[in-house]
Amino acid sequence: MGFFGFLLLGLLAGVIAKALLPGRQSTGWLLTLVLGVLGAVLGGWLGSVLFNRGLEEFFSIQTWLLAILGSVVVFLIYGALRKR
Repeated sequence: MGFFGFLLLGLLAGVIAKALLPGRQSTGWLLTLVLGVLGAVLGGWLGSVLFNRGLEEFFSIQTWLLAILGSVVVFLIYGALRKR
């Protein structure tokens, strides 16, 4: 997957994670992109450590699930740090 594909994956995973979480997250599109990309990296790393499966092709369901799961975790951490 190329650089721009990874950015698009991170942005879309961030938007989906933001929609899945309850409450209102006051993040703009740039912060959603950054948190989504961080979440995709985290999801790919966790997938390769726990399941021996990392991020693969852009259109792979495994890639999307790992990226969205990682983005949800990053959004939860961001929300907890922001409330302090």
